[in-house]
Amino acid sequence: MLRTEERQRLARERREEREKQHAAKETQILEKERKAKLQYEKQLEERQRKLKEMKQKEEQRRAAVEEKRKQKIEEEKERYEAVLHRTLERSQRLETRQKRWSWGGSVTPDSEGKTASKRSPSTASLKQAEAAVSKCLSSSGALLNASDRTRRSQLSPLDSSVISRLLAPTQASLARSKSAATLSAD
Repeated sequence: MLRTEERQRLARERREEREKQHAAKETQILEKERKAKLQYEKQLEERQRKLKEMKQKEEQRRAAVEEKRKQKIEEEKERYEAVLHRTLERSQRLETRQKRWSWGGSVTPDSEGKTASKRSPSTASLKQAEAAVSKCLSSSGALLNASDRTRRSQLSPLDSSVISRLLAPTQASLARSKSAATLSAD
């Protein structure tokens, strides 16, 4: 009897020991699973955080590129407006200069008819004389040579009178030369 009780006690102890080991293994497995689950969740959160940061950086980069593009467009627009403004100023200055130096105002194709009607007959004949003078001047260097005098005799009476008028000294130039002479004599 003693042996059977001893056997039963030993069997009970072994069973309890096995159950303890089994329970310890179960708790170890559960702990490992819990740790693995925590680590997976951590990694998932880290991945999501990194994705969020990457999206924010990408959005900031896009916004910076867009801002730079807008700024470049604005600068080009300002540059274009400045060039346009300068061009307009130049053309206005040229127009005023042409108006100042022309007899009948500006000499543009559409204003040519208007200015021609404003001109007197003497300006029209002066224009013809100018053409004749420029023709004569282009063919020779000076009108005082003998060959030029023969050419002048071939011109119409109106042209030759205009040329002689142009070659004759004006009263103002004679007065200037007289005053210069008196000043130098003093």
